[in-house]
Amino acid sequence: MKKLFNSKGFKMFYTLFRVCFVLMIVVYLSFILIQRLSGNKSIMGYRLFNVATGSMAGVYDVNDVIAIKDCDTKKLKVGDDIAYRGEKGGFEGLLVTHRIIKIEPTEDRGLLFTTQGVKSSTVDPKIGESQILGKVVGVVPVISSLNHIIKSQLGFFLLVFLPLVIIIMLEVLQTITEIKLEKNEIRKIEKKDNKKTKDKKEDKEKQEDDKKGSKEKETKKKEDKKEEKVVEDKKSKIEKEDKEKSSNDTIDDGPKILEVIDDDIEIL
Repeated sequence: MKKLFNSKGFKMFYTLFRVCFVLMIVVYLSFILIQRLSGNKSIMGYRLFNVATGSMAGVYDVNDVIAIKDCDTKKLKVGDDIAYRGEKGGFEGLLVTHRIIKIEPTEDRGLLFTTQGVKSSTVDPKIGESQILGKVVGVVPVISSLNHIIKSQLGFFLLVFLPLVIIIMLEVLQTITEIKLEKNEIRKIEKKDNKKTKDKKEDKEKQEDDKKGSKEKETKKKEDKKEEKVVEDKKSKIEKEDKEKSSNDTIDDGPKILEVIDDDIEIL
């Protein structure tokens, strides 16, 4: 596992895979946020709508994301696809994207537009200019593709759920591997520190032993010198006593000789 995570090919693939996944999620979430936060209001002259029904199938399919641009209603013509807010005939409160099939000018209400879905057999109720939100520019390809995939069970599983599970598993495995590596590094460092500490302790003990040995040698040397001095002193004392004894013996022998001589003289 360590070799796999450290391999250059795996790192490049995983980085690319993760970037693509994150980018996809960011793009799609941005689309949803724009829709929700804007409240279908124009942002820089555009709106994004999701096609909910098949009334325009073949032109705009269900789950297509289409861009609506603000426009001058007086420039609209028959055949244009527009988005409008329904007010009657079952369209109350709904956002509808249909094709203009008829435009009628009026004296007091301006232009009246009649629309119909290309796949619908019924004509929509007439709408006024104030109901029109804008003209359809076209399908937004990337977001539409993502919307189609994510809104299908298989697509959601393959494109969102499975990649997310893979990323989480790989992140967990990578984290576990890094923790193990850190532990191994810590053990190596501790082992190295313990060895250094042991070596220092041994060196210190050796130095202490050497120091102790030196002291013992010096002590022994002093004792030896002291013993030598004692021996020399004893030897000197003995020699001195011998000399004194020799001197005393010489003095004692003198009178005896004289006595012998005296005896000899008397005999004669």
